[in-house]
Amino acid sequence: MKDESLENNIVTLHSKGWSVRRLSREFDISRERVSRILFNNANQRSGSTAVMVVKTKSSPKLDDYKQYIGELLEQYPDPPPTNQRIMELIQDKGYCGGITIVSEYMSEIRGKKTADPVICTETAAGERGYHDWSDYNIEFTQDGVKQKVTFFSFILGYSRRQYIEVVEDKTRLTLFKCLVNVFLYFDGVPLEIQSDNQKACVDRWEMGRPVFNKDLLEFATHYRFRPRAIHPGKPAENLKIERPFYYLETNFLNARNFFDKPDLKESLHRWLVEKNDLRIHRRTRQRPIDMYREEHPFLQVLPTEQYDTSRLEHRIVNSESCIEWSSYYYVVPKQYMFETCLLRVSDTHLVIYSGAGEEIKRYALAEKGSAGRYIGRDYQKTNHKVSLNLSELAVRLEAFGPQMKDYIEQLKRHKPTSYAHHLRKILALKVNYHVDDIMIAVRRATDHKVYESSSIENFLSLNATKKNELRLFPGK
Repeated sequence: MKDESLENNIVTLHSKGWSVRRLSREFDISRERVSRILFNNANQRSGSTAVMVVKTKSSPKLDDYKQYIGELLEQYPDPPPTNQRIMELIQDKGYCGGITIVSEYMSEIRGKKTADPVICTETAAGERGYHDWSDYNIEFTQDGVKQKVTFFSFILGYSRRQYIEVVEDKTRLTLFKCLVNVFLYFDGVPLEIQSDNQKACVDRWEMGRPVFNKDLLEFATHYRFRPRAIHPGKPAENLKIERPFYYLETNFLNARNFFDKPDLKESLHRWLVEKNDLRIHRRTRQRPIDMYREEHPFLQVLPTEQYDTSRLEHRIVNSESCIEWSSYYYVVPKQYMFETCLLRVSDTHLVIYSGAGEEIKRYALAEKGSAGRYIGRDYQKTNHKVSLNLSELAVRLEAFGPQMKDYIEQLKRHKPTSYAHHLRKILALKVNYHVDDIMIAVRRATDHKVYESSSIENFLSLNATKKNELRLFPGK
């Protein structure tokens, strides 16, 4: 199909002195097509009916690899390998020719495609960086099952040097961790950082301007960069980050197999350093690592202390004098049983604070797959179950409400040999239920003269809502 806009751009720019090579690179089409457009325009202006003769180039260097290329296209039909990826694979087999021959041969097989011209806004060194997420379904050879894998990508606008990381989610806390990793990787911070309108960054738009959430603004202030967001419905404003995802998809994920997610992460790190940093960028015509050396002096210096991306949550110490986190149990001194404690969880450590804000315990996070579920308990020294004595039990339960004291006396009278067991069970209900709901169940048990902790628990399970995990900063 004839593209009048494209032809007009080519003809007018050529009349201003642009070369065929430059036009080909700028509009991402072959030099042959540029020459054909210019030739036809010249004929129309002069009234000539001459026919342009296009020479067919032979490719003897490629003949020995055409069968292998066909096998690659059959093995990876969706998406098919790009010309660049095929070039890399046949080079591993001994091909010593150029990519032009490969591209021409692939054009014969696939048919030439034309793209609309894309114009990116250029930024000065150190001025701006861009970030985004992208999901891909990847089949790992370990089990042959496809999994959704989320990638975070950040690119410097001037040098086009890129950082990519595999993440578990797209939360604000994960974004901050990724950006800290970015700043350490690049050893500096750009003046501006642009994103799309993701919830981790933008609360809403008002009067044509984004309203950034307070946590992002706090983070940006710490690193002294200005946050930016693209206008809704204008994805072309984020082309510098979208195009690198295309390169990730068509080069790194294309015609490669990964055993599992750790293998994917390791391969990604090598690819960033050995391929992505060293390739000739299609627009700058230079290697990103070389451009980065020019850009680095213009990046802002990192602060001495990096932003604290620890997760903060409140948890209640259970009847075993432990706090549960990610299916592991971290031991707390027994005087804090059934008390609400603050947790600060980083990538490596878990710190427990009392209600007064004093640090109680600090643990290295348990590694996933560890056999021991209790962290901080010495089984050689501890041969009995941790528990409160009867006076401590009574004091903590009576703090629930005035009617609890009467219920405890009735329980002692009706269950003289097992009342301590029932009191501990009732106190343990505080881990999952609110005190107000427990007191409603206790009043009901008193009215019906029921003195069994199991009856109170059954009433709560049917009539009360269990606690949700309380977060100090819900947005993170």
